[in-house]
Amino acid sequence: MTELIDRINALKRQRNAVIYAHLYQRGEVQDIADMVGDSLELARAAAKSDAAVIVLCGVYFMAESAALLAPARTVLIPDANAGCPMANMVTPRELREWKQQHPGAMLVCYVNSSAAVKAECDICCTSANAAAVVKSLPADAEIMFLPDQSLGDWVNRQTGRNMRLWPGFCPTHHRILARDIDERRREYPEAMVLAHPECTLEVVDRADVVTSTAGMIRHVRGSDRRQFIIATELGLMHRLRADFPDRTFIHATPLADCANMKLVTLEKILWSLEDMATVVTVPEAVAARARKTLEKMVGIG
Repeated sequence: MTELIDRINALKRQRNAVIYAHLYQRGEVQDIADMVGDSLELARAAAKSDAAVIVLCGVYFMAESAALLAPARTVLIPDANAGCPMANMVTPRELREWKQQHPGAMLVCYVNSSAAVKAECDICCTSANAAAVVKSLPADAEIMFLPDQSLGDWVNRQTGRNMRLWPGFCPTHHRILARDIDERRREYPEAMVLAHPECTLEVVDRADVVTSTAGMIRHVRGSDRRQFIIATELGLMHRLRADFPDRTFIHATPLADCANMKLVTLEKILWSLEDMATVVTVPEAVAARARKTLEKMVGIG
């Protein structure tokens, strides 16, 4: 593995490249990355990057977002098959039909969506700033939120709004069940439960803190608690255990493993840099509109 890492680092220097990785990536991918973060952090990093090449280790919509926010850079994704099931739960055609049913409504799209869907919306958000984004909209506005109804429901409760919600969801987070939280609490009665807002209502209601992946890291850093039950995708455990070796982290269930996130490997990162593939681009007719929604998101929260 050392030789593989050395080859990647040599190509990074040759290509003037940076590697950005999502917190749900494999541990070895996170370890080699120049920056590891959640969707909002990755988007902000891409917007500010002065590298010639950005290797985005995540799923496809994240690479699209990087390409939109850094149009002068070459954005690569090591495995173009790394998709997002939630993002695939709404198409531009379906969204346009939904918009026609509610003329005048404002559309808020979760970053877990395609660029073509973002182009149909007014503003984008991540789980880290979704409530702040919605609070920034006019108080009398009718709001439609897509594609994650679990996140949308949580934002409704945080903001007192009554947004219309698209019936999408994250299969990985929905594999975390209420009984998993109950069982872990019985096993670790002193532990604090941290849950992602993509989880089901039953799981969110059982959590002590509901926050994004980066929010979980910040919460642990500022807490005096020693044990934490983590209700999000398994990849976050690597970062938590590395950053806080003196704490105990218990995952809610081993079933919360996103196969799409784990498609990226060190070998694929090397091949991506060797072949400059796969380059992620967004047609300009779509990009001009989608970029506006992302730029609004990056500036809030």
